[in-house]
Amino acid sequence: MKKIKLGIIGIGNMGTTHAKNIVEGKVPELELTAVADRQKNRQAWCEKNLPESVQVFEEGSKLIQSGCCEAILIAVPHYQHPGLAIEAFEKGLHVLCEKPAGVYTKQVREMNEAADRAQVIFAMMFNQRTNCIYRKMHEMVENGELGKIRRVNWIITDWYRTQSYYNSGSWRATWEGEGGGVLLNQCPHNLDLLQWICGMPCKVRGFCKEGLWHDIEVEDDVTAYLEYPNGATGVFITSTGDAPGTNRFEITGELGKLVCENEKLTFYQLKENLKEHCATCPEGFEKPQWETVTIETDGRNEQHVGVMKAFAKAILEGAPLVADGREGIRGLELSNAIHLSSWLNKTIELPVDEERFLEELNNKRAHSKKKEEKESVVFDTEHSYGNGQEEQYGGKH
Repeated sequence: MKKIKLGIIGIGNMGTTHAKNIVEGKVPELELTAVADRQKNRQAWCEKNLPESVQVFEEGSKLIQSGCCEAILIAVPHYQHPGLAIEAFEKGLHVLCEKPAGVYTKQVREMNEAADRAQVIFAMMFNQRTNCIYRKMHEMVENGELGKIRRVNWIITDWYRTQSYYNSGSWRATWEGEGGGVLLNQCPHNLDLLQWICGMPCKVRGFCKEGLWHDIEVEDDVTAYLEYPNGATGVFITSTGDAPGTNRFEITGELGKLVCENEKLTFYQLKENLKEHCATCPEGFEKPQWETVTIETDGRNEQHVGVMKAFAKAILEGAPLVADGREGIRGLELSNAIHLSSWLNKTIELPVDEERFLEELNNKRAHSKKKEEKESVVFDTEHSYGNGQEEQYGGKH
Protein backbone atom coordinates (compact mmCIF):
# COMPACT_ATOMS: atom_id res chain seq x y z
CA MET A 1 0.00 0.00 0.00
CA LYS A 2 1.26 3.44 -0.93
CA LYS A 3 1.62 5.61 2.16
CA ILE A 4 1.90 9.37 2.53
CA LYS A 5 4.87 10.55 4.59
CA LEU A 6 3.44 12.90 7.21
CA GLY A 7 5.02 15.35 9.62
CA ILE A 8 3.20 16.80 12.64
CA ILE A 9 4.09 20.29 13.83
CA GLY A 10 3.05 20.83 17.44
CA ILE A 11 3.03 17.85 19.81
CA GLY A 12 0.65 19.21 22.38
CA ASN A 13 -2.70 17.74 23.33
CA MET A 14 -4.04 17.20 19.83
CA GLY A 15 -0.69 16.66 18.14
CA THR A 16 0.03 13.81 20.54
CA THR A 17 -3.37 12.27 19.82
CA HIS A 18 -2.83 12.46 16.07
CA ALA A 19 0.64 10.93 16.37
CA LYS A 20 -0.67 8.02 18.44
CA ASN A 21 -3.50 7.36 15.97
CA ILE A 22 -1.07 7.15 13.07
CA VAL A 23 1.55 5.05 14.87
CA GLU A 24 -1.18 2.64 16.02
CA GLY A 25 -2.18 2.11 12.39
CA LYS A 26 -5.61 3.71 12.58
CA VAL A 27 -4.87 5.60 9.36
CA PRO A 28 -3.13 2.96 7.17
CA GLU A 29 -2.44 5.40 4.33
CA LEU A 30 -0.33 7.70 6.53
CA GLU A 31 3.22 7.10 7.79
CA LEU A 32 4.54 9.38 10.52
CA THR A 33 8.07 10.37 9.50
CA ALA A 34 8.70 13.58 11.47
CA VAL A 35 7.47 15.76 14.32
CA ALA A 36 8.37 19.24 15.51
CA ASP A 37 7.98 20.98 18.85
CA ARG A 38 9.91 23.70 20.65
CA GLN A 39 9.32 22.32 24.11
CA LYS A 40 12.05 19.99 25.34
CA ASN A 41 9.63 17.82 27.31
CA ARG A 42 7.56 17.26 24.18
CA GLN A 43 10.64 16.35 22.19
CA ALA A 44 11.56 13.88 24.91
CA TRP A 45 8.07 12.38 24.77
CA CYS A 46 8.42 11.87 21.03
CA GLU A 47 11.82 10.20 21.36
CA LYS A 48 10.44 7.86 24.03
CA ASN A 49 7.04 7.01 22.54
CA LEU A 50 7.42 7.22 18.77
CA PRO A 51 9.33 4.87 16.43
CA GLU A 52 13.06 5.57 16.04
CA SER A 53 12.45 6.27 12.36
CA VAL A 54 10.47 9.42 13.23
CA GLN A 55 12.71 12.48 13.03
CA VAL A 56 12.28 15.04 15.81
CA PHE A 57 12.72 18.74 15.02
CA GLU A 58 12.62 21.82 17.22
CA GLU A 59 11.38 24.13 14.47
CA GLY A 60 8.43 23.53 12.16
CA SER A 61 10.27 25.35 9.39
CA LYS A 62 13.13 22.86 9.57
CA LEU A 63 10.68 19.98 9.31
CA ILE A 64 9.05 21.57 6.26
CA GLN A 65 12.40 22.15 4.58
CA SER A 66 13.83 18.74 5.50
CA GLY A 67 12.35 16.83 2.58
CA CYS A 68 11.30 13.93 4.80
CA CYS A 69 7.57 14.63 4.43
CA GLU A 70 5.01 14.84 1.66
CA ALA A 71 2.38 16.37 3.91
CA ILE A 72 2.12 18.10 7.28
CA LEU A 73 -0.46 18.33 10.04
CA ILE A 74 -0.45 21.67 11.86
CA ALA A 75 -1.44 21.55 15.55
CA VAL A 76 0.03 24.73 17.00
CA PRO A 77 -1.32 27.95 18.58
CA HIS A 78 -3.91 29.73 16.47
CA TYR A 79 -1.94 32.71 15.23
CA GLN A 80 0.67 30.49 13.60
CA HIS A 81 -1.55 28.23 11.47
CA PRO A 82 -1.45 30.37 8.29
CA GLY A 83 2.28 31.08 8.41
CA LEU A 84 3.27 27.43 8.64
CA ALA A 85 0.68 26.43 6.04
CA ILE A 86 1.95 29.01 3.54
CA GLU A 87 5.53 27.86 4.05
CA ALA A 88 4.45 24.26 3.43
CA PHE A 89 2.51 25.20 0.30
CA GLU A 90 5.56 26.98 -1.09
CA LYS A 91 7.49 23.74 -0.56
CA GLY A 92 4.80 21.77 -2.41
CA LEU A 93 3.53 19.93 0.67
CA HIS A 94 -0.06 18.92 1.34
CA VAL A 95 -1.52 20.45 4.51
CA LEU A 96 -4.03 19.35 7.13
CA CYS A 97 -4.66 22.17 9.62
CA GLU A 98 -6.20 22.00 13.08
CA LYS A 99 -9.02 24.39 13.93
CA PRO A 100 -9.38 27.32 13.79
CA ALA A 101 -7.92 28.25 10.41
CA GLY A 102 -6.36 31.31 12.05
CA VAL A 103 -7.28 34.26 14.24
CA TYR A 104 -8.33 36.80 11.61
CA THR A 105 -9.66 36.32 8.10
CA LYS A 106 -7.04 38.47 6.40
CA GLN A 107 -4.26 36.00 7.24
CA VAL A 108 -6.49 33.03 6.38
CA ARG A 109 -7.38 34.52 3.01
CA GLU A 110 -3.66 34.77 2.25
CA MET A 111 -3.29 31.13 3.28
CA ASN A 112 -6.11 30.09 0.94
CA GLU A 113 -4.55 31.99 -1.94
CA ALA A 114 -1.24 30.23 -1.30
CA ALA A 115 -3.04 26.87 -1.39
CA ASP A 116 -4.57 27.79 -4.75
CA ARG A 117 -1.17 28.67 -6.17
CA ALA A 118 0.42 25.46 -4.91
CA GLN A 119 -2.38 23.22 -6.19
CA VAL A 120 -1.89 20.71 -3.39
CA ILE A 121 -4.40 19.10 -1.02
CA PHE A 122 -5.48 21.43 1.77
CA ALA A 123 -7.83 20.20 4.50
CA MET A 124 -9.19 21.45 7.83
CA MET A 125 -9.55 19.25 10.90
CA PHE A 126 -13.29 19.82 11.23
CA ASN A 127 -13.81 16.40 12.73
CA GLN A 128 -17.38 17.12 13.83
CA ARG A 129 -18.43 16.98 10.18
CA THR A 130 -17.87 13.22 10.48
CA ASN A 131 -20.54 12.99 13.20
CA CYS A 132 -23.50 11.03 11.83
CA ILE A 133 -26.04 13.41 13.37
CA TYR A 134 -24.53 16.57 11.87
CA ARG A 135 -24.02 14.82 8.53
CA LYS A 136 -27.70 13.89 8.55
CA MET A 137 -28.75 17.45 9.38
CA HIS A 138 -26.61 18.73 6.49
CA GLU A 139 -28.15 16.15 4.17
CA MET A 140 -31.74 16.97 5.15
CA VAL A 141 -31.24 20.70 4.67
CA GLU A 142 -29.46 20.17 1.34
CA ASN A 143 -32.23 17.82 0.13
CA GLY A 144 -34.92 20.36 0.95
CA GLU A 145 -36.65 18.18 3.57
CA LEU A 146 -37.10 21.22 5.83
CA GLY A 147 -38.03 23.56 3.02
CA LYS A 148 -36.96 27.18 3.26
CA ILE A 149 -35.19 27.82 6.59
CA ARG A 150 -36.99 30.36 8.77
CA ARG A 151 -35.13 30.24 12.07
CA VAL A 152 -31.91 28.82 13.52
CA ASN A 153 -31.08 28.51 17.22
CA TRP A 154 -28.04 26.91 18.81
CA ILE A 155 -27.50 27.02 22.54
CA ILE A 156 -24.09 25.48 23.18
CA THR A 157 -23.24 26.21 26.82
CA ASP A 158 -21.79 22.85 27.90
CA TRP A 159 -18.22 24.16 27.56
CA TYR A 160 -17.83 24.71 31.31
CA ARG A 161 -14.29 25.59 32.43
CA THR A 162 -12.87 26.43 35.87
CA GLN A 163 -10.45 29.21 36.68
CA SER A 164 -7.68 26.63 37.08
CA TYR A 165 -8.16 25.67 33.44
CA TYR A 166 -7.41 29.23 32.38
CA ASN A 167 -4.53 29.48 34.87
CA SER A 168 -2.83 26.40 33.39
CA GLY A 169 -1.03 28.42 30.70
CA SER A 170 -0.11 32.10 30.42
CA TRP A 171 -1.20 32.06 26.76
CA ARG A 172 -4.68 30.79 27.59
CA ALA A 173 -7.64 33.16 27.21
CA THR A 174 -5.51 36.13 26.14
CA TRP A 175 -5.66 38.34 23.07
CA GLU A 176 -1.92 37.93 22.68
CA GLY A 177 -1.75 34.16 23.03
CA GLU A 178 -5.00 32.85 21.55
CA GLY A 179 -6.67 35.85 19.97
CA GLY A 180 -9.98 35.24 21.69
CA GLY A 181 -11.91 33.13 24.15
CA VAL A 182 -14.82 30.74 23.81
CA LEU A 183 -15.48 31.72 20.18
CA LEU A 184 -11.95 30.96 19.04
CA ASN A 185 -11.01 28.09 21.34
CA GLN A 186 -14.13 26.05 22.08
CA CYS A 187 -16.54 27.02 19.29
CA PRO A 188 -14.76 26.80 15.91
CA HIS A 189 -16.46 23.45 15.29
CA ASN A 190 -19.89 24.83 16.17
CA LEU A 191 -19.47 27.89 13.96
CA ASP A 192 -18.25 25.68 11.11
CA LEU A 193 -21.23 23.34 11.49
CA LEU A 194 -23.61 26.30 11.70
CA GLN A 195 -22.47 27.68 8.34
CA TRP A 196 -22.01 24.20 6.78
CA ILE A 197 -25.58 23.18 7.57
CA CYS A 198 -27.47 26.49 7.44
CA GLY A 199 -25.29 28.70 5.24
CA MET A 200 -23.64 32.02 5.99
CA PRO A 201 -25.67 34.89 7.45
CA CYS A 202 -25.48 38.34 5.88
CA LYS A 203 -25.69 40.35 9.14
CA VAL A 204 -24.46 39.70 12.67
CA ARG A 205 -25.07 41.46 15.96
CA GLY A 206 -22.85 40.13 18.71
CA PHE A 207 -22.70 40.61 22.45
CA CYS A 208 -19.45 39.28 23.95
CA LYS A 209 -18.93 39.45 27.70
CA GLU A 210 -15.22 39.48 28.48
CA GLY A 211 -14.24 37.94 31.81
CA LEU A 212 -17.85 37.68 32.94
CA TRP A 213 -17.46 34.36 34.78
CA HIS A 214 -13.66 34.04 35.03
CA ASP A 215 -10.64 36.22 35.70
CA ILE A 216 -9.68 36.42 32.01
CA GLU A 217 -9.46 39.22 29.45
CA VAL A 218 -11.32 37.53 26.57
CA GLU A 219 -14.95 36.50 26.10
CA ASP A 220 -16.42 33.67 28.16
CA ASP A 221 -20.09 34.40 27.40
CA VAL A 222 -21.56 35.20 23.97
CA THR A 223 -24.97 35.87 22.48
CA ALA A 224 -25.19 36.57 18.75
CA TYR A 225 -28.16 37.44 16.54
CA LEU A 226 -27.93 36.41 12.87
CA GLU A 227 -29.81 37.48 9.75
CA TYR A 228 -29.76 35.43 6.55
CA PRO A 229 -30.21 36.58 2.94
CA ASN A 230 -33.56 34.77 2.62
CA GLY A 231 -35.01 36.57 5.68
CA ALA A 232 -34.33 33.80 8.18
CA THR A 233 -32.98 34.74 11.60
CA GLY A 234 -30.80 32.94 14.10
CA VAL A 235 -29.43 33.05 17.61
CA PHE A 236 -26.13 31.55 18.74
CA ILE A 237 -25.42 31.37 22.48
CA THR A 238 -22.30 29.96 24.10
CA SER A 239 -20.45 30.15 27.41
CA THR A 240 -17.76 28.49 29.52
CA GLY A 241 -19.51 29.58 32.71
CA ASP A 242 -22.77 27.60 32.69
CA ALA A 243 -23.39 24.36 34.59
CA PRO A 244 -25.27 22.26 33.82
CA GLY A 245 -24.88 23.41 30.25
CA THR A 246 -27.09 22.90 27.22
CA ASN A 247 -26.33 21.73 23.69
CA ARG A 248 -29.45 22.17 21.57
CA PHE A 249 -29.28 22.88 17.84
CA GLU A 250 -32.67 23.69 16.32
CA ILE A 251 -33.56 24.52 12.71
CA THR A 252 -37.10 25.57 11.78
CA GLY A 253 -38.19 25.44 8.16
CA GLU A 254 -41.40 25.68 6.19
CA LEU A 255 -41.83 21.91 6.36
CA GLY A 256 -40.99 21.31 10.00
CA LYS A 257 -38.45 21.63 12.79
CA LEU A 258 -35.23 19.67 13.23
CA VAL A 259 -33.80 19.37 16.75
CA CYS A 260 -30.42 17.96 17.72
CA GLU A 261 -30.07 17.38 21.47
CA ASN A 262 -28.66 14.68 23.74
CA GLU A 263 -27.11 12.84 20.76
CA LYS A 264 -30.57 12.41 19.25
CA LEU A 265 -32.06 13.92 16.09
CA THR A 266 -35.79 14.61 16.02
CA PHE A 267 -37.84 15.92 13.09
CA TYR A 268 -41.21 17.55 13.80
CA GLN A 269 -42.53 17.07 10.27
CA LEU A 270 -45.45 19.26 9.20
CA LYS A 271 -48.30 17.76 7.22
CA GLU A 272 -48.32 20.80 4.94
CA ASN A 273 -46.16 23.75 4.05
CA LEU A 274 -46.25 26.30 6.89
CA LYS A 275 -46.45 29.28 4.54
CA GLU A 276 -49.38 27.78 2.66
CA HIS A 277 -51.20 26.83 5.87
CA CYS A 278 -50.84 30.37 7.20
CA ALA A 279 -52.23 31.86 3.97
CA THR A 280 -55.14 29.48 3.42
CA CYS A 281 -56.34 28.19 6.81
CA PRO A 282 -59.80 29.68 7.62
CA GLU A 283 -59.34 29.31 11.39
CA GLY A 284 -57.34 31.98 13.16
CA PHE A 285 -55.95 29.74 15.92
CA GLU A 286 -55.59 26.43 14.11
CA LYS A 287 -52.04 25.13 14.08
CA PRO A 288 -50.76 22.91 11.29
CA GLN A 289 -50.57 19.22 12.10
CA TRP A 290 -47.25 17.41 12.38
CA GLU A 291 -45.75 14.09 13.32
CA THR A 292 -42.69 13.52 15.47
CA VAL A 293 -40.05 11.41 13.77
CA THR A 294 -36.84 10.13 15.34
CA ILE A 295 -34.30 10.34 12.54
CA GLU A 296 -32.08 7.32 12.00
CA THR A 297 -28.45 7.78 10.98
CA ASP A 298 -25.74 5.41 9.81
CA GLY A 299 -24.13 5.62 13.26
CA ARG A 300 -20.69 6.38 11.89
CA ASN A 301 -18.58 8.98 13.72
CA GLU A 302 -14.86 8.59 12.93
CA GLN A 303 -13.83 12.02 14.16
CA HIS A 304 -10.12 12.90 13.72
CA VAL A 305 -9.25 9.51 12.25
CA GLY A 306 -11.96 9.95 9.61
CA VAL A 307 -10.59 13.36 8.63
CA MET A 308 -7.06 11.97 8.31
CA LYS A 309 -8.25 8.98 6.26
CA ALA A 310 -10.04 11.31 3.85
CA PHE A 311 -6.97 13.57 3.67
CA ALA A 312 -4.74 10.64 2.70
CA LYS A 313 -7.20 9.31 0.13
CA ALA A 314 -7.59 12.76 -1.39
CA ILE A 315 -3.82 12.80 -1.98
CA LEU A 316 -3.63 9.22 -3.23
CA GLU A 317 -6.90 8.83 -5.11
CA GLY A 318 -8.46 12.26 -5.53
CA ALA A 319 -11.26 11.29 -3.10
CA PRO A 320 -13.33 14.05 -1.44
CA LEU A 321 -12.18 15.67 1.81
CA VAL A 322 -14.27 15.94 4.95
CA ALA A 323 -13.58 19.68 4.88
CA ASP A 324 -11.58 21.59 2.28
CA GLY A 325 -9.09 23.88 4.01
CA ARG A 326 -10.42 26.92 2.21
CA GLU A 327 -13.74 26.50 4.03
CA GLY A 328 -12.05 27.31 7.34
CA ILE A 329 -12.44 31.01 6.65
CA ARG A 330 -16.24 30.84 6.89
CA GLY A 331 -16.63 29.93 10.55
CA LEU A 332 -13.76 32.28 11.37
CA GLU A 333 -15.54 35.10 9.57
CA LEU A 334 -18.57 34.47 11.79
CA SER A 335 -16.30 34.60 14.85
CA ASN A 336 -14.62 37.81 13.64
CA ALA A 337 -18.00 39.40 12.88
CA ILE A 338 -19.39 38.57 16.35
CA HIS A 339 -16.29 40.00 18.01
CA LEU A 340 -16.26 43.15 15.87
CA SER A 341 -19.97 43.74 16.38
CA SER A 342 -19.55 43.55 20.14
CA TRP A 343 -16.46 45.78 20.15
CA LEU A 344 -18.10 48.46 17.99
CA ASN A 345 -21.57 47.98 19.50
CA LYS A 346 -23.30 47.76 16.13
CA THR A 347 -24.58 45.32 13.52
CA ILE A 348 -21.90 44.01 11.14
CA GLU A 349 -22.61 43.13 7.53
CA LEU A 350 -20.77 40.24 5.94
CA PRO A 351 -18.23 39.99 4.41
CA VAL A 352 -16.53 41.44 7.47
CA ASP A 353 -14.25 44.47 7.16
CA GLU A 354 -10.94 42.63 7.54
CA GLU A 355 -8.81 45.72 8.07
CA ARG A 356 -11.11 47.13 10.73
CA PHE A 357 -11.23 43.82 12.58
CA LEU A 358 -7.44 43.54 12.58
CA GLU A 359 -7.14 47.12 13.81
CA GLU A 360 -9.49 46.43 16.71
CA LEU A 361 -7.79 43.12 17.52
CA ASN A 362 -4.40 44.83 17.61
CA ASN A 363 -5.86 47.40 20.00
CA LYS A 364 -6.96 44.55 22.25
CA ARG A 365 -3.51 43.03 22.12
CA ALA A 366 -1.82 46.34 22.83
CA HIS A 367 -3.89 46.85 25.95
CA SER A 368 -3.70 43.26 27.13
CA LYS A 369 -3.54 43.24 30.92
CA LYS A 370 -1.47 40.08 30.77
CA LYS A 371 0.89 41.12 28.02
CA GLU A 372 3.89 41.42 30.34
CA GLU A 373 3.28 37.95 31.80
CA LYS A 374 4.12 36.00 28.66
CA GLU A 375 6.41 35.90 25.66
CA SER A 376 5.44 38.17 22.80
CA VAL A 377 3.93 36.60 19.69
CA VAL A 378 4.51 38.72 16.57
CA PHE A 379 1.94 38.63 13.77
CA ASP A 380 3.01 36.65 10.73
CA THR A 381 6.73 36.54 11.56
CA GLU A 382 7.25 33.98 14.31
CA HIS A 383 6.16 30.41 14.93
CA SER A 384 5.40 29.58 18.52
CA TYR A 385 4.11 26.12 19.16
CA GLY A 386 4.13 23.13 21.41
CA ASN A 387 1.79 24.61 24.02
CA GLY A 388 -0.85 21.94 23.52
CA GLN A 389 -3.74 24.35 23.44
CA GLU A 390 -5.82 22.69 20.72
CA GLU A 391 -9.03 21.34 22.17
CA GLN A 392 -11.01 18.33 21.04
CA TYR A 393 -14.69 19.09 20.57
CA GLY A 394 -16.77 17.46 23.24
CA GLY A 395 -13.75 16.29 25.24
CA LYS A 396 -12.62 17.09 28.76
CA HIS A 397 -9.38 19.03 28.90
